[in-house]
Amino acid sequence: MVFRKKIGVGILAMTMLMSCLAGCSSNSTNKVQTVGEEKKEQVTLTFFGNKADESNVHVIESIMSSFMKDHPNIVITYESIKGTDYYDTLNKRMENGTGDDIFMVNHDTMLELHAKGQVADLTGLSTIDSYTEDQKNQFVSEDGIFWLPTTVSSFGLYCNMDMLKEHNQSVPTNIVEFETVCDYFLEKGITPIVANNDISLKTMAIGVSYFDEYQNGTERQLFTDLNSGKVGLGESLDAGLTVVEEIIQKGYVDAAVAAETQKTSGDLEAFAKGENPFMLTGAWASNRVKNDFGATFAYEVHPLPVLDDGGLIVINPDVRLSVNSDSEHIEEAKLFVEYFTQAENLQAFCDDQCSISPLKNGKESSIKEIHPVVECFKAGRVVIGTDSRLNLPIWDVTKDASQSLLNGSDKVTVIGEIDNSIQEYIAEN
Repeated sequence: MVFRKKIGVGILAMTMLMSCLAGCSSNSTNKVQTVGEEKKEQVTLTFFGNKADESNVHVIESIMSSFMKDHPNIVITYESIKGTDYYDTLNKRMENGTGDDIFMVNHDTMLELHAKGQVADLTGLSTIDSYTEDQKNQFVSEDGIFWLPTTVSSFGLYCNMDMLKEHNQSVPTNIVEFETVCDYFLEKGITPIVANNDISLKTMAIGVSYFDEYQNGTERQLFTDLNSGKVGLGESLDAGLTVVEEIIQKGYVDAAVAAETQKTSGDLEAFAKGENPFMLTGAWASNRVKNDFGATFAYEVHPLPVLDDGGLIVINPDVRLSVNSDSEHIEEAKLFVEYFTQAENLQAFCDDQCSISPLKNGKESSIKEIHPVVECFKAGRVVIGTDSRLNLPIWDVTKDASQSLLNGSDKVTVIGEIDNSIQEYIAEN
């Protein structure tokens, strides 16, 4: 079922009321008008996104409200669709010429929209210099700036701290410890890991495969080779897919269940029951485990313990904002993106998203459950899941790869499927 939630009516009504109170009526005998004052044209902007949870919408609505108070001639309405259906709808709107003024994008969708010239250049916005250099390296390109991130999301290992304590087990910090504690729970008849059919396993595959490249500073050359076809994407993911295949074959995840489990919904519900020690998913869902699904136990999100010498986290410059190049109000839309990406607004949004700030002086997240991944981020043990220097749709093809592995395909077959998908993508684009 597609979940849709549209907000902005209350704000729109409030803005209209404020306008009327300011003297909309031409019949008012008390109207005050400054000589030479020009009345600004009323502008309505539409904002489309995939953030639909109540707390997300509340923060977005608050930022919109503050913006409209500062710019009384601009009204913004926000509409959201939850889940992967959002991107299908976004693409259809853009193809039909009915795209919104401002919208959220991800790496793979941006590749398509930018190729079609459907996103406006944001170069010159005052907030750009506030971003860290690592983040700027992601969104500043030779031909301009076409999106700005509002968060740095991370992917890690959720740990049921009460359950680990009850069984006298510790949070695993490397691959040997991870396998040992998973084997322990298997012997007790407990499936160790809750996983979904999307981000759980693909982020692990990307992280394991590219970690050394990021640590050695050779990731740029890798992406150059992948973009040119000198190296196949499937081949580059071999090491990570090997780890994922072993996790499935050893029974650390219930493959049949995971294949039907949706990300940050069905997996959170299962983990919140307190029957499994671990879960693999995005750290941004941390608050939802207790607030939406009622978890009563202590839990933390830790680095993925998938290396011989320790853990890593996979991160993404996330909740990316873009402006429609066909918007009738491009300058006003850019003004809102600039406002949204101010430090105070991003801090509130990042805290709500249980994410890390992309700004130079961003404050550390107040969400205590994700502090272990924040420390890993500060230590530099990170891999970018959708690096903008890679011009291939890695996010989509690795989702399909994860589903194939969960449905019983072997690693060799999956690598072939990845490379076939990339060849089809290249042919179509």
